[in-house]
Amino acid sequence: MTPDPLDALHGVCARLKFAPLPEVTGFDQLHARPLDGIQQHSVASMTDHGWLPILFDKLRTEHGPGHRLPAATNFLRVTLREPVFMVAASLYLTGRGPLLTPDTLYLPWDTARSKFATPAVVDVRSVVLPDDPAADHPDTVVARDENEQLRLVAEGLFATFEPLIDTLHAHSRAGKRTLWGWVLDTLHFYMLNPARYLGQDAEQAWELATRLGDSVVAAGAVTRKRPRLFPFAPDHPRGTWAVRGTCCFDYKGDPEHGFCTTCPLKCDSERKEALSEWLRDPALAP
Repeated sequence: MTPDPLDALHGVCARLKFAPLPEVTGFDQLHARPLDGIQQHSVASMTDHGWLPILFDKLRTEHGPGHRLPAATNFLRVTLREPVFMVAASLYLTGRGPLLTPDTLYLPWDTARSKFATPAVVDVRSVVLPDDPAADHPDTVVARDENEQLRLVAEGLFATFEPLIDTLHAHSRAGKRTLWGWVLDTLHFYMLNPARYLGQDAEQAWELATRLGDSVVAAGAVTRKRPRLFPFAPDHPRGTWAVRGTCCFDYKGDPEHGFCTTCPLKCDSERKEALSEWLRDPALAP
């Protein structure tokens, strides 16, 4: 029997320090659960039925931040972090690309805690190459080559995220280039981070992330500037990190925190010093 295409991803992610995966389940199993204060919103239902502005305001009121820009990027972080990681890490670590859709990505809302629970993807399919051992699995789509694989995965990601980003943009007034910039930056980081942790080629991971980012932009995403690699200790196996192309504006919500280490507004000399501290004390590293 051909193993589930996502089994390989869960196997390799067990070796990582940081692997925020969504729940993977079936539609029937998800909707057979007792409610227990959890509202199950697909991206399609959340945006089509006006739930996003309500939940955005509730999340911001209960947990902050008060400033609209970091509140908007935080909304993306708590809803899209896991699906972005699943797509990026699966492509890089297993060569298989999960296909997201607005009807199969669920963003559960915990009414008691006024926050989102771990996202879930239901009945997910994966795009694989012809020589993949899972090519005969019923949950796969076989692409002709890697270029088509990246295109299909990127088009699925764009079609899934665009309704959410468009609605968030309209309600929060955060720019779409800022919101899509967060997605594109995170896609790059979620290939680079596993490569660094596993001692693999950071530049090779970055090249694949760049190609995926190019495909997402070709599908319709907009951004001002793409992220860049930042080699701060070239002789060390984990001496390469990156700089975001788009600021997440966390510093506006927490001025005492200042700029993030990967912020494009931070000067490179301060960034290098902070990253070098990570090498001296690995407990500080993400």
